[in-house]
Amino acid sequence: MTAAKIPLKALASYFGFGMGQCFSFGLVGTFILFFYTDILGISPVAASTIFLIARVWDAFNDPIFAGLIDSLNLKKGKYRPFLGFMPFVICIITVLTFINVDGDIWYKTLYAGATYILWGTLYTISDLPFWSMTTVLSDEPQERAKAATCAMLGVNAGIGLAMLVFPYLADFFAEGRDDKGYLPAVMVLMGLGLVLMLNGYYNTKEKVRPQGDAAKVTLLQTFKVVKTNKPLFIILGIFSMNVFGNIANNLYVYFFTYNMGNGGLVAAVGTITICCSIACLVTPVLTARFRKRDIFIVLCVLEIIARIGFYFSGYDSVASVIIWLSIVNIIFMMTNPLVSAMIADTVEYSYYHTGKRCAAITFAGQTFTGKLSVAIAGGVSGVVLTILGYVPNATQSLETLDGIFFCIALLPVVGTIVRIILLKMYTFNEEQHADLVEKINRGEFNITAKI
Repeated sequence: MTAAKIPLKALASYFGFGMGQCFSFGLVGTFILFFYTDILGISPVAASTIFLIARVWDAFNDPIFAGLIDSLNLKKGKYRPFLGFMPFVICIITVLTFINVDGDIWYKTLYAGATYILWGTLYTISDLPFWSMTTVLSDEPQERAKAATCAMLGVNAGIGLAMLVFPYLADFFAEGRDDKGYLPAVMVLMGLGLVLMLNGYYNTKEKVRPQGDAAKVTLLQTFKVVKTNKPLFIILGIFSMNVFGNIANNLYVYFFTYNMGNGGLVAAVGTITICCSIACLVTPVLTARFRKRDIFIVLCVLEIIARIGFYFSGYDSVASVIIWLSIVNIIFMMTNPLVSAMIADTVEYSYYHTGKRCAAITFAGQTFTGKLSVAIAGGVSGVVLTILGYVPNATQSLETLDGIFFCIALLPVVGTIVRIILLKMYTFNEEQHADLVEKINRGEFNITAKI
């Protein structure tokens, strides 16, 4: 069964779900390390340990949850039903994660670890169906590119709004509170996120439903299917390089607080993220004319040039910092929809070679890799701060300040260079994908793996 055109209302609602869900991701990804070290009072090393333990756990549970989701065939769809109840779960666990509990340091560390790990687990169960929806809203590649763009635009808007609004909300509620207003600010943002996510659920429908044997998939088969998906693993390698950018994201609050002397400026990064996310809208225009891989390589080269310019400009001028961050973010954000669209295309690759359509296990790679990069970045950030000689709530040395700026401006270049190398290895192009879709629609498969 095929369906091409995705209604504008569905695209807008899908965008809204991504934005609402990523209020949670933005809050945890940007502010949790600062919350742990400067409010809850646990050490950067302890926070790093929590992040790494969580990702080891994710290595086991992400594929399992994805396989279970793919093996289900519920009355209202394979993925959409999860969009109906998981918003409530995500909101509750996000609030619990930012509670400044009383007790000794061991109790606080255990509470932080338990809530963070549970947050990551539950976020997976919400995020996998969300991204898998791109493959069932339409079977037409250009429409999928639109869906992936709306999803990524929503993700960027959600993260950006969290970074922009949260500091002001926290300051508004901070008076008389030992958590600097974090908890009530989180509750307000997640309340808005709940409304956006539920609207996304009510206004999206699954239009592509596998028929016959393709719809019958066991948990074990989903793992065998993803093993055959060679293009997917290259894309995940490319996506994993976000870890270097995530280290920079984690250090923004420290950079603006200590280097720039104004922690409130972190809200400017949120504004930049929101404004620059509009650049994602250019992606479908470009993919209609050029190959995704080629666009990606050009954007990577431009990012390297921009980051070098940022570093040599220094951070004496607030205006200069904001301009360079805007340029870097515009370039980077245009790459995000390309990753999701390329992952969506690989669903047909494994479908053609196995006869089984498994989108959730495919996007589990993106979900796990995204969380892994955030967690590793969180862990490494704590270690980096320790190496740089960072002292919480104190005046930092010049060496510490310069080290933080280096991580903000130049460190992500390492990941970008690796991305270019991996993109040169990626050979599954649009023409090959279109050929596979034609064959699948005719019922022609090349079963190369025993499933």
